[in-house]
Amino acid sequence: MTRYDGDTERTFAALPPAHGRGFAQTWWGQAWLKALEDTALDSAQLKTGRRLARAGAVGAVSVRPGRLTAVVLDRDRTAHRADVLLEELSPEQWDRFLDMTAERAGHVAALLDREMPPHLVEDAAAAGVELLPGLGDLEPECDCGAWDHCGHTAALCYQVARLLDQDPFVLMLMRGRDEAALLDDLQTRGGASATEATGPEGVDAAEAYAAGDIVPPLPALPGLPDEPGVPPSLDTETPPADGIDPAALEFLAARTAVQAHRLLAETLRGASDAELTVTQDAVRLAAGGPGRDVADRLADGSGRGREGLEAAVRAWHLGGTAALAVLDEEWRVEGETLARARAALESAWDTDERPELRARDNRWTVAGAPVQLRLGRDGRWWPYRRERGRWVPAGGAAQDPATALTSAEPVAGDGAAPEEAPLRQ
Repeated sequence: MTRYDGDTERTFAALPPAHGRGFAQTWWGQAWLKALEDTALDSAQLKTGRRLARAGAVGAVSVRPGRLTAVVLDRDRTAHRADVLLEELSPEQWDRFLDMTAERAGHVAALLDREMPPHLVEDAAAAGVELLPGLGDLEPECDCGAWDHCGHTAALCYQVARLLDQDPFVLMLMRGRDEAALLDDLQTRGGASATEATGPEGVDAAEAYAAGDIVPPLPALPGLPDEPGVPPSLDTETPPADGIDPAALEFLAARTAVQAHRLLAETLRGASDAELTVTQDAVRLAAGGPGRDVADRLADGSGRGREGLEAAVRAWHLGGTAALAVLDEEWRVEGETLARARAALESAWDTDERPELRARDNRWTVAGAPVQLRLGRDGRWWPYRRERGRWVPAGGAAQDPATALTSAEPVAGDGAAPEEAPLRQ
């Protein structure tokens, strides 16, 4: 049950224990946990936080702009007030986000369905607005006196991941806007954009050149457009040339415009991504939701086939090129990397809770269950699940293997996992 206190605070009743399930099933909930796990300096405190949250030790959660608050009980029933701070968006950032969202009916519809599609977050980032927290964005405060994340603030974050799964407007409130105000602003902007006047009429180029008053310096380059351009419709009465699929060409032009806009935004911010391979770019295009004919062509062209491309798209949504590498690559874990992996597996569970794992290269499979952990080259753990005889991504990456494994809940009817060599401790 949720209680509203005024216009800018929501109070969520304490959730029941979460034994045997992951704290985040949605990709945005997993991104929230990644921000916590990448920031916390003490993995033991994360383990304590998971244990407390699973046991139902987190009380009612108060959510308001910039702050989360809850009372968390230790194992000895000592109560502690835990707070987690997240920076609010500035008025200018809210204006950019609302303008961008109001012009995309799909984004508005997704929010109303309590969904946060990756394209909404990507488009917001291209407009200079980071919705999801990143490294160091979740600042802890606790009356236990810890200066970093303690078990109490970690437990609060794990519990909030469950709330975010149910309602992404919780994140919007933390960033500074409650649901009613946000939807009112979107409605106002949506109506205004339909009647907005066009810009000033330009001057004929020949007339301007003939005037002879064009002198250096040239004007400054235009800034980043608010959104990617929309390609023209190819639905005309003129039949297409042989071998040309208008629908596929329209889709390719639209996704290219989105990619170009994102790359330009990253360049202006001083960031850049590694160049995609042809097969990776095929996955990126397929993640844009093409029609069946285009998706079939991408499946054939990438050499993955239909089911393989579906698994790759799922990986792309969960972690981009890093997740694709984990899907495609099997590599031998040796030396210091193997020692760190074994230490992480040893400390992730209590002795009586630790699953039996069988290892092959960078893949650890739970004995007798269709779930698996894969170690990425960056040291993060990725959950996998066996579906219809194929290993597929089951969630986002986590620094802690126990957190990752809870995302890979078994699915009824799956085949048994392949036999692998036992893990040597």
